[in-house]
Amino acid sequence: MARPRKPLLNRERIVATALVLVDEEGLQAVSTRRLAAELGVSGPSLYNHFRTKDEILDAVADRICADVDLSMFEDGTGWREALLGWARSYRAALTAHPNIVPYLAQGPGRRPSQLRMADAVFGAMTAAGWPRAQATHIGALMRYFVAGSALGSFARGFIDDAAVYAHDYPHLGQAHLLAEHQQDVDEGAFETGLHALLDGLALRHPATPGRG
Repeated sequence: MARPRKPLLNRERIVATALVLVDEEGLQAVSTRRLAAELGVSGPSLYNHFRTKDEILDAVADRICADVDLSMFEDGTGWREALLGWARSYRAALTAHPNIVPYLAQGPGRRPSQLRMADAVFGAMTAAGWPRAQATHIGALMRYFVAGSALGSFARGFIDDAAVYAHDYPHLGQAHLLAEHQQDVDEGAFETGLHALLDGLALRHPATPGRG
């Protein structure tokens, strides 16, 4: 009998395999040699699809950002509610793949999904009356905030040992319980910061009474 044919090597398989490596082992695990081994192909065959490792990581990052919902910038939603919905969707995409966040923080480069995101945010802010410079600052600010919130867990950093905090840190008597409630703490912190940030921006909007 003929031996089963291996699946054809294509960009989709390469990106999917790279994403698994990033999720399970971190960015440092991705190399053309490692990918070739995981895919069961020779190293040079990858170069038929990607010229460099960075191009592969760009494609991984682009796939993740493609899951971010941008519809709120196109359906007439007010700028504040649009930023609120987008930030939540953006964070959800990043927290599903936190190891890619440092790479995404380098900027959009040529990644189509991230460029579409930047275009949508900037366009919506200028359409809502924000001056172009401030619209740029808002887009950058929101991305800093979301990426930072997805980079790690504050709550998970506290160990489950009450004795560590008992004597020297009198205000941290319940800190050993934080890791157990990690999701509630981290999501609560994100929501608190997000609403505070948007409330502050609303006070600075050119149409806010008293400004001028």
